[in-house]
Amino acid sequence: MNALEAVRMDLPSLEGPLPGPRAAAIINRDRSVLSPSYTRGYPLVIERGEGAMVTDVDGNRFLDFNAGIAVVSTGHCHPKVVRAVQDQAAKFLHMSGTDFYYENMVQLAEKLAALAPGGHARRVYFGNSGTEAMEAAIKMARYYTGRDKFIGFLGAFHGRTLGSLSLTARRPVQRRGFGPFMPGVHHVPYAYCYRCAYGKTPDTCAVECAQVIEQQLLKTILPADEVAAIVVEPVQGEGGYIVPPAKFLEELERIAHRHGMLLIFDEVQAGMGRTGKFFAAEHSGVSPDIFTVAKGIASGMPISATVARAEVMNWPPGAHASTFGGNPVSVAAALTTIELLERELVDNAARMGAHMMDRMRTWPARFPLVGEVRGLGLMLGIELVKDQVTKERASEERDKMVDMAFERGLLILGAGENTLRLSPPLVITKDQADFALDTLEDCFREMIC
Repeated sequence: MNALEAVRMDLPSLEGPLPGPRAAAIINRDRSVLSPSYTRGYPLVIERGEGAMVTDVDGNRFLDFNAGIAVVSTGHCHPKVVRAVQDQAAKFLHMSGTDFYYENMVQLAEKLAALAPGGHARRVYFGNSGTEAMEAAIKMARYYTGRDKFIGFLGAFHGRTLGSLSLTARRPVQRRGFGPFMPGVHHVPYAYCYRCAYGKTPDTCAVECAQVIEQQLLKTILPADEVAAIVVEPVQGEGGYIVPPAKFLEELERIAHRHGMLLIFDEVQAGMGRTGKFFAAEHSGVSPDIFTVAKGIASGMPISATVARAEVMNWPPGAHASTFGGNPVSVAAALTTIELLERELVDNAARMGAHMMDRMRTWPARFPLVGEVRGLGLMLGIELVKDQVTKERASEERDKMVDMAFERGLLILGAGENTLRLSPPLVITKDQADFALDTLEDCFREMIC
């Protein structure tokens, strides 16, 4: 039985109006006790998941094109991942890898170090979440370089703890009321040529975006020898599933190396096979000094990794640690997840992504609401506009599309101001991909009417 056969492949089935009575009751209880800072797109109350399917507490079955926010890469409750969790849980649940040793943490570090592109010797630090991975990268960059400043990008999302939040530049609500932030962070534009009004080629525009760093920032307010690192998403996630030209990342690598800065790739959302390659960096050929990964690494279990060149991760015992980072149960899930990704699911992401893109690229000509489709593998974005000439963002229409899809049994979310993002489990079949596309086309037609 291979990974694609080991999960249920099914299609949505709705039992009645949404939310159902049990879901509505739970949502009402939630409102009185849970933090109001949580963002909920629609009234889904999950009871169980299997493969790409989610069933709610009222028996409604949905096709999940969120993958638990790009997390369950092998699908919900893949039997091999579940078995790995159960087997490890029966041995020991915790021993704290920062103070003691256990073999599966070593095995996972060896695996990630071997998979990281660039041919460098690598070392690995384990945390629990993407923002923890970024905090480790920030501290490591400062320690290694002896510098304290960072260059980030507008539209970026790196997390919500204070160091990561200082680099995040996605929405004001994420930063409002939480300052002052970590000093020394400077944001510049992310390469994105969709709205370029000057007729430049994508590569030319991308290089010019990167050169803002050298030609403006470093010449005016930021001494180059004080910059520890350039921090960038190789595919911008929460900013709108934006794929930059490879030239942009190549130029960032050149600038970083020229000025003695480190290059940090945040692959928390784009990594672990989502783009049709194990790391999104592989599409450009750029090899950053530090990677951060999380989300899809253990198909639902909490773990993250900061993967750095060995000479960069050269800090002393006690410099940085985490009680639960590299938890043995999460590590077991990660080792099995990576085995499944390597065996077939990265390839499936590339195939299914190409299949979907072949059809989606016709949408701007067929549906006036669609300004652009873009993406790599199963990290796909559909940008909605009010007018294809002016490119005015259609934010309200995007939100309505999300609700309409939910009412038809398809779970999607937005990204950026006006983009629909499709990030399904990497186990999806052609039938499931086609159902999602059929559903979205129905929603576009209804929106036009």
